[in-house]
Amino acid sequence: MSTHVTALTPAERSKKIRSWTIFIVTNLISLICLIWVLTGADLNQIWGDVQEMNWRWVFIAIVADCCIYLLHGVRWKLMLAPIEAIPYWKTIEAIYVGLFANEVLPLRAGELIRCFLLSKLTDLPLSVTFASALIERIFDGIWLMICFFCCLHMGKLPGVLLKGGYVLGIMIVIAALIIGFAMYAKKQSLDLVFGWSWPRWFNTLIEDLHLIGHSRFLYYSFIVSGIYLLAQVVPIYALVQANDLDVPWTASFAMMVLLRLSSIIPQAPGNLGSFQWVTARTLIMFGLFAPLAKRFSLILWAVVTLPLIVIGCICLAITGMNMSHLHKQATAAVNKRRVA
Repeated sequence: MSTHVTALTPAERSKKIRSWTIFIVTNLISLICLIWVLTGADLNQIWGDVQEMNWRWVFIAIVADCCIYLLHGVRWKLMLAPIEAIPYWKTIEAIYVGLFANEVLPLRAGELIRCFLLSKLTDLPLSVTFASALIERIFDGIWLMICFFCCLHMGKLPGVLLKGGYVLGIMIVIAALIIGFAMYAKKQSLDLVFGWSWPRWFNTLIEDLHLIGHSRFLYYSFIVSGIYLLAQVVPIYALVQANDLDVPWTASFAMMVLLRLSSIIPQAPGNLGSFQWVTARTLIMFGLFAPLAKRFSLILWAVVTLPLIVIGCICLAITGMNMSHLHKQATAAVNKRRVA
């Protein structure tokens, strides 16, 4: 029996090498962060910490963390309203499946999967869901930078996160200006300003941004974005109370901001490693004993991650799809659009 091996083109080979490089580097960084957290954490005491928690506050943390993404569904529905009236439960279903994908797949594949799934569940073109997700990221970035500059007055931030925040701020301003221009200008204006020959998929994206940008619902979704971000403080604050940590409420706010800031870059599944590092460093910054801060970071990760995995798994089962198959379909659809 003979086997046929399809040779990769130079472009495909380069893309594969780049993907593997990013995968290895991100997982290596996550591993280093996790080793730092586990070193000197006195893990033999973590079970005692769990037993002493106030479970009413733990329950509030779990419920709040699971319900936050209902606001995400509201925002997404509002943003897509000028194009099509999407049933609310379909946006929720796509969001929770995307969250599940982020927890089990590397490099935040859930963003791609939720956009693909919503287009599959509705009559929306994939380009429209991508355009709406792009606007969401800009809105999140604007609100996140507002919160980040508030954090600058709370104490000395870890150097890498401080520099990262400034770099992110510059990138957000540039991206917001370009996308804002795309939403309110016409394609001919973009051609005139940049003088480039755009691929067809990019022209479609610009047209979708232009359509969404001329709706009053865009402003409503921007406001919901701010509420959505601030609501993410609730589960963190509730778990701080559950563990009776001797830190001010501003520590919960700073944790939320820095965790969201760190999650922007590609990471290991579930942000494992970086999540614990950011949480522990923030609490240490607020004067908490290092071993206790490290153990709390592990508990917080479990409380805000495991329930979302369960809900996402249920939503995925409702769709009747397999995550591996869904990921392959979404990736193939994106690659097809890029080639076109």
